[in-house]
Amino acid sequence: MQQEVEPLTGVRHALCRGQVDASHPDPIGVLRQALGPAPMAVVALFISPTADFDRLVREADAAFGEAEVVACTTAGEIGAGGYAENTVIAIGFPQAHFAATSILIEDLGGGSSQALQDRIALERVALQEAHPDKRHGFAFLLVDGLSLREDMLTVAIAPALRDMALFGGSAADGVDFGHTRVALNGRACENAAVLTLIQSALRVKVFSIDHLVPTDRQMVVTGADPDRRIVKSINAEPAAQEYARLVGKDPQQLDQFTFASHPVVVRIGRNHHVRAIQQVKEGGELLFFSAIDEGMVLTLADPLDMVDHLRRKLDELADAGALTDIVGCDCLLRRIEAEQKQTTRAVSAVLADHRVIGFSTYGEQIGALHVNHTMTGVAIYAPEEDAE
Repeated sequence: MQQEVEPLTGVRHALCRGQVDASHPDPIGVLRQALGPAPMAVVALFISPTADFDRLVREADAAFGEAEVVACTTAGEIGAGGYAENTVIAIGFPQAHFAATSILIEDLGGGSSQALQDRIALERVALQEAHPDKRHGFAFLLVDGLSLREDMLTVAIAPALRDMALFGGSAADGVDFGHTRVALNGRACENAAVLTLIQSALRVKVFSIDHLVPTDRQMVVTGADPDRRIVKSINAEPAAQEYARLVGKDPQQLDQFTFASHPVVVRIGRNHHVRAIQQVKEGGELLFFSAIDEGMVLTLADPLDMVDHLRRKLDELADAGALTDIVGCDCLLRRIEAEQKQTTRAVSAVLADHRVIGFSTYGEQIGALHVNHTMTGVAIYAPEEDAE
């Protein structure tokens, strides 16, 4: 059993944390003890797909009192020592520093986006007016990673958030891509999302990190099924065959390691964002993690050294003030890349050194965008008078 207990005194460690093996007979009991007696505004659970998700979220709802209990399944967890597997991670946001409200969004793509925007706007204003002492806000999204609706959801949500920066992650299922789940207050769902609005007395910074540099090698999507995120042809050739040719691989040997090592990006405004490939479908079609369409120009990207890049970016966050905690949503492809390059231990050390806690995802959200091969998150800072 692994367990991490955070002190609740002061603001050096703003969040309360717990970590336990998924096989433990009473994981919620262990996590409840780890988070301590202070009342929580939110408890976030990142649950290995090897655990009984439905049972754990029901037990957590009963265990954590009035807290909003949000949860999702993962493709791995980020705990006290960095990357972890087969664990349950708990993050507590104490009421002393945080206030929150959560919205369960069911039947993604089936409702009115205007009705959703109106609901979010009303909840946001009510939360802010009820807690004038907590001036710093952000929004945290957990969404079914197999719903194929993340792109449309973030676009629908963003206008209602106004000054609240959004980050989030897509629930995952290891590397099986079978069933992904989210939950709010004991209710577990598929094809759903949980949006949590949080106001804090502490300064926060929402961020997105990726270590990919676009090259001059480009390709055009010439045949696609956008609703299913499937690319049928690239440069008027079968998609998998042409992608393999461009990256110098055998089309029959394309796998997750190939996709992690040879990502493709699309330009949006002045920036490039990853459109990651999930798998090769029967017939040589490519299934993507994010929105795709005919006519889209994809650019091959080369990865920088992920360990050095991650350390540099997290150091920059730490340089901005007395950093207490980082909550991170880290793409599965980054974990796969680290495994392939045998840098998992080094990446884990960087994550642990900067107090990152979170989970590995099937995709990440930042603002109105759904992206891949990134880490999105929120950094939480102590007040200046408490900084050393």
